[in-house]
Amino acid sequence: MASNTPAPQAPAGPGYSHSGFREDGGPERSTDEWNPSAETIGSNRGKHRVLRQQRRAFARSSTVLGVGVIAAVGAGGIATAQDKAPITISLPDGLGGDEEGPAPVGLATMGAPGAQAEEADAAAGDALRSRILQQAEQQQATADAERRAAAEKAAAEQAAEDAKQAATDAKKKADEAKKKAAEEAKKKAEAERLAKLAKSFSPPTSNYRITSVYGQSGSMWSSGQHTGVDFAASAGTPTKAVGAGTIKSAGMAGAYGLQTILQLNDGTEVMYAHQSSINVSVGQKVAAGDMIGRVGATGNVTGDHLHLEVRTPGGSVIDPLAWLRSKGVPV
Repeated sequence: MASNTPAPQAPAGPGYSHSGFREDGGPERSTDEWNPSAETIGSNRGKHRVLRQQRRAFARSSTVLGVGVIAAVGAGGIATAQDKAPITISLPDGLGGDEEGPAPVGLATMGAPGAQAEEADAAAGDALRSRILQQAEQQQATADAERRAAAEKAAAEQAAEDAKQAATDAKKKADEAKKKAAEEAKKKAEAERLAKLAKSFSPPTSNYRITSVYGQSGSMWSSGQHTGVDFAASAGTPTKAVGAGTIKSAGMAGAYGLQTILQLNDGTEVMYAHQSSINVSVGQKVAAGDMIGRVGATGNVTGDHLHLEVRTPGGSVIDPLAWLRSKGVPV
């Protein structure tokens, strides 16, 4: 409730009046004195509490800022900060410690232990562990992918090598089969040819055994080597024309005894020596298997046998056994 009693006024000082203006016309300055009272003291104390709350809010925000800085530098930075002595931070005027109380701990001193610092350390450690685990998982995934790729590449290369080897083996087997088939076909053709020739050629005698072969060395032959093949057989065993041809000569021929020369149709000459008799005459046509004469021991001999020689159309002496076999004659 408003009071009608006028407020007490301070006495006017020199040069001033109660009207509020100085005597020289300027504005009057109040000379009222402030006397502390319960109301004024309580009001001021409230103001101080507001200021203290502002300080604490600033301290909390500063603490959050400090935690963010600590988390940013990582666990290594945290450990280093904790190992070092606290660092005092100077505050602006009005924000430091005074009679109203000490400055906020989070702002005034860094590295001091506390619940907020421990929480920040734990959060930073968790973040670091999370990053490490994530990097480890990524590295493991990369390593697994590289191993799978290497294994797949090795498997593909091995498969290609196996396929190449299989193709090589298959080609080799095919070539061998082809070669074998060609050889068999060649043998078959040769057998057919020899069978056909066998009908055109005949052994020179029968019931024989070979006692001397072509090219054999010895003093029994004037040239030092045997020029034919000896078919030992009983005296009187028939001698036969080995193929179709014409009798070129027939008669005694010195060391060869009774000799007959048969010229085949291709010009090859076959000589029969040491016969006991001759059953053909010069110019006579004979066929394979026809009787030429008989086995004997005439001329330079040591026993009954047929001496057979073969000369090519050019006059070269060749192995009679090889020639007969080439004609399909089994000797």
